[in-house]
Amino acid sequence: MSAPPVSSRVSLQRKLLLWLLLPQLILWITSGFLAWRIALQNGEKGIDQMLTQSVRALARQIKPIGDGLMVDFPRAAQDILVRDPTDPITYMVSSPPGRFLLGNAQLPPPPEQAITLGEPLLYHASVNGRPVRLALLEMDYGSEPNRQRLRVQVAQSLAVRQRIAQELLHQMVLPIGMIGLAFSILVYIGILRGLQPLKRLEAQIELAGQQRRMDHESLAHIELTEAPQEVHSLASTINRLLDTVELGHGREKRFLNDAAHQLRTPLAGLIAQVELALSESQEPSVRERLRKVLLGAQRSAHLVHQLLQLARTGSRASLEPLDLPTLARQAAREWTRRAMELGIDLGYEGEDGLQVRGNETLLHEALNNLIDNALHYAGKGSTVTVHVTREPHRPAWARLCVEDDGPGVAADQLDELFSRFWRGTDLPGGCGLGLSIVKEVAMQHEGEAKAEPVAPHGLRVCLLLPLVHTPHAKPST
Repeated sequence: MSAPPVSSRVSLQRKLLLWLLLPQLILWITSGFLAWRIALQNGEKGIDQMLTQSVRALARQIKPIGDGLMVDFPRAAQDILVRDPTDPITYMVSSPPGRFLLGNAQLPPPPEQAITLGEPLLYHASVNGRPVRLALLEMDYGSEPNRQRLRVQVAQSLAVRQRIAQELLHQMVLPIGMIGLAFSILVYIGILRGLQPLKRLEAQIELAGQQRRMDHESLAHIELTEAPQEVHSLASTINRLLDTVELGHGREKRFLNDAAHQLRTPLAGLIAQVELALSESQEPSVRERLRKVLLGAQRSAHLVHQLLQLARTGSRASLEPLDLPTLARQAAREWTRRAMELGIDLGYEGEDGLQVRGNETLLHEALNNLIDNALHYAGKGSTVTVHVTREPHRPAWARLCVEDDGPGVAADQLDELFSRFWRGTDLPGGCGLGLSIVKEVAMQHEGEAKAEPVAPHGLRVCLLLPLVHTPHAKPST
């Protein structure tokens, strides 16, 4: 199963920040809106109190005399009504209600509802297109049967209410913003501290993987001394999984080792007996059958040998500094005779002084597999070259390659080369484990194994290994 694309992976930290800070943002916006509404309501209450006092004070200045009225409206009362020139309080006196006597004749009548004598009525209206708040007070005056009703109205624009609300909101924005910022910082710090156990768990898993690459004998358990209960549970689950993987790996290793050892001795005896029968038999049909049996036995013996190598590469190996060019030249010399028998030109090219930290036995076995694979598939008349050079794009790495100019491998099959039991051709003699062993050896040396096509035809298989140091190298022929 392939891993999901990176774009579809959402960080847990981002999710937590989103789910903690987004509700906080909504909370602060809601709080600001509520603060605005409360400020408007408080401003309206202040206006209502002021209008109620004003309409009562103005009504007291209108005194009935007999069946008439006397308006005692001194300068002080007028100053109160026009205290704010930009937003003055306007009034209107009418008797009977609606019949203008003095003041501002444009004040609208109250809504159709019951009016209680002597009790102010507050309502909203509009004057010249501007919203206003009005206070209305009605009283009786005169004697029977000529008793009449007097209406006093006082109005003020709602602009003052909005100004009060804006001032209050401006005073609240900075404190609310500072509290929100401080809370966001605390949430961010809390998330970082809360996710630290997961970071330590990731580091422990990475360390276990590194130890696994360096030591194929064991999978280190994850140890977390200080972590939340959920992280401890996750670590325990991973440890149980590691135990299961280790158990299965051990069984596989023991099976390969035991099977190879059990098969090697009878196969060697079978090969010896078939070779003896070939030397004694003279009939062509019998010799043909014996040659087929011998070929099958040799292929089985080669498979057993490869299985033993695979089991060996899965075991712990000590790594020591060694000279890679010397190892490569020695392996090339060992295979020279075999190459001559097959009609293949085998040679060596490379640099001197490239030291890697490795296991000589494993690297020698990997190089034997590379050369054997090249000689087997390149074909008669081809050229096979062992190269040891510095990696061009990574000067701190060495490049051990075996290159041939044979038929090569299709580009879409290069990734399959290092798979176990995969074979690119039907030629007899191979078992599909050689390059898999090379890859295992590369992993034990914290290196890489890769295959490249060679123009116009051919194949290059390389081991990339980290250098112990990078001295100035001299070409060697």
